[in-house]
Amino acid sequence: QVQLVESGGGLVQAGGSLRLSCTVSGSIFKINAMAWYRQTPGKQRELVAILAGGGSTNYADSVKGRFTIYRDNANNTVYLQMNSVQYEDTAVYYCHADLLVRSTDWDTIYWGQGTQVTVSS
Repeated sequence: QVQLVESGGGLVQAGGSLRLSCTVSGSIFKINAMAWYRQTPGKQRELVAILAGGGSTNYADSVKGRFTIYRDNANNTVYLQMNSVQYEDTAVYYCHADLLVRSTDWDTIYWGQGTQVTVSS
């Protein structure tokens, strides 16, 4: 069974750094794209960064220049390097993946369980 396993959240001081990781566990055929979203209480989940299969990336304006998304293809793991974090980055971060489990399947969306990032001012 395919799952997304996240790690790396925690408490960090403003201006510090944190790295989140998300590993696709289980057998898959192809990763189309992987992304990180975040959500705070009372707000909609928002896209933070996305990494397409071809390697192109896109970021929310609020994190451009501070966050970097990249992938370890050999281990089916995507990372979110968070630098110069701000209080406003406090949220639950969710990994998102658009996968083909088998070559004959349709694209399927998977979500991680979420990891809390708290930035202290």
